[in-house]
Amino acid sequence: MVKLLVGNKGSGKTKKMIELANTSVEDAKGSIVFINKNARLIYDLDYKIRVICMEDFVHITNEDEYMGFLFGIISSDNDIEKIFLDGVLKHRDVEIKDLPSFINKLKVISKEYDIEVIMSVSAELEDMVGVDFDGIECLN
Repeated sequence: MVKLLVGNKGSGKTKKMIELANTSVEDAKGSIVFINKNARLIYDLDYKIRVICMEDFVHITNEDEYMGFLFGIISSDNDIEKIFLDGVLKHRDVEIKDLPSFINKLKVISKEYDIEVIMSVSAELEDMVGVDFDGIECLN
């Protein structure tokens, strides 16, 4: 399942993502991955959570490369049960116009690999034109 946290910058999405990730560690049977723009959250997250900083991967320049990156993460750990994508519009060249396709691909990944994807987006729902919200849970 894909879950979204949406709202303008400064609305508390990252704080909520950290809380969700840290809480999910308590019941996790598998791995949890938290992908963020930079390393500033590394000490806010439980040590059991694998933190990945997109600034370390400057050669990811489009949606297809980002998806390939996610597949690489998944293929390196068959036990991933949750992937948190914090502030996805701040990650390498992902723009609001890319969200419909990007989210549809996340739905496929989530279903095929039985991975829950929790993503925060700095936008309002009405700004996410073209996104198919069928099968998506909005957390706020």
